[in-house]
Amino acid sequence: VNLLIKYLLQTWYNGKNFEKQNGVIMGRAFEYRKAAKMKRWGNMSRIFPKLAKAIEMAAKAGVPDPEMNSALRTAILNAKAENMPKTNIDAAIKRASGKDSANFAEVNFEGKGPHGVLIFVETATDNNTRTVANVKMYFNKTQGQVVPTGSLEFFFDRKAIFEFTKPANMDLEELELELIDAGLEEIDEEEGLVLAYANYTDFGNMNQKFEELGIELTKAELKRIPNNPQEFTEAQQEEIGKLIEKLEDDEDVQAVYTNIA
Repeated sequence: VNLLIKYLLQTWYNGKNFEKQNGVIMGRAFEYRKAAKMKRWGNMSRIFPKLAKAIEMAAKAGVPDPEMNSALRTAILNAKAENMPKTNIDAAIKRASGKDSANFAEVNFEGKGPHGVLIFVETATDNNTRTVANVKMYFNKTQGQVVPTGSLEFFFDRKAIFEFTKPANMDLEELELELIDAGLEEIDEEEGLVLAYANYTDFGNMNQKFEELGIELTKAELKRIPNNPQEFTEAQQEEIGKLIEKLEDDEDVQAVYTNIA
């Protein structure tokens, strides 16, 4: 009898404990979803102006017709991948043809942040004095420093990365053979998503080859990948993240790369 009572009490306690824990889990899940949604909205307000600037620069460098301007086609493709509205895309193309269109220059910065993290910053600016001052301020305020241009160039490999959804009837080995002549270095597939890598100098060749093969890309971009990524603790990454956030919030900054593993 005592064993039975003990068993029943334990079962009741476990049930209550589960309800309590489950309530906490559900509460955390709700807060996580809420935070994720707010972060996504924040990212949209931050990334759309950067995508619009890339479209405007591509349209101004060539012609404002994506059919005749491959760089513009790519900029639009990447904007659509981030769910940028068509009205925003059209407005950016229209601005490029306007009399008051800004002249943007691409300027890169290299620096060391908290705990020795290496940071490569790509900007597009119409006021270099402002951009230089802002970037240096972000580094200085977080115990970092901007280093001379070229200091970190060899710590990152610049790659062209292409993304698309794999059709059911596609043979990746055959596709790999087709793309090698265009500069393909590596191709990976996971759960139907294919990523193809090439040197940044082969971006145009690869893009053209995908068009010839009739493969519809979901994204095509140039990225800097650390060739010797380093491990940082969670606390260190939190400090580093403050600098990255400041940089990414700047309207002139287009991309930020680090050597974090």
